[in-house]
Amino acid sequence: MIITTTENIPGRNYEIIGLVNGNNIQSKNAFRDFTQGIRNFTGGELKAYTDMMIKSRNVATERMVEEANRLGADAIIMVRYNTSSIVENSSEVHCYGTAVKFI
Repeated sequence: MIITTTENIPGRNYEIIGLVNGNNIQSKNAFRDFTQGIRNFTGGELKAYTDMMIKSRNVATERMVEEANRLGADAIIMVRYNTSSIVENSSEVHCYGTAVKFI
C-alpha cells in the first residue's frame, strides 16, 4: 500500500475509490499525568505524551489502511492528520485520505 500526502503518484494512473478514515482516542493514566505534570515545572519534552501520540497516530494510520484494503485500493493519496481533545485527559488522532486503484 502506497501512502502519500501528495495528490499524484509519479508514473501511475489511477481511479478514485473514495475517502478512507482511521482514528484512535487515547487517554492518559493517572501516573503518567502526574509525572508529566512535574515535567511542566522543570521544562523539557513530555516524552510519555509524545510516545502516546506516536502510538495513536500509528493505530489511526493502520485503521485507515485496513479500510482502503477492504475497498481494494492500491494506494492512499492526500493523507492528512488531525488531532483534537475529546474529553478531559484524552486526545484523538484522525487520519484520512483518498483511496485509489491503479489502472
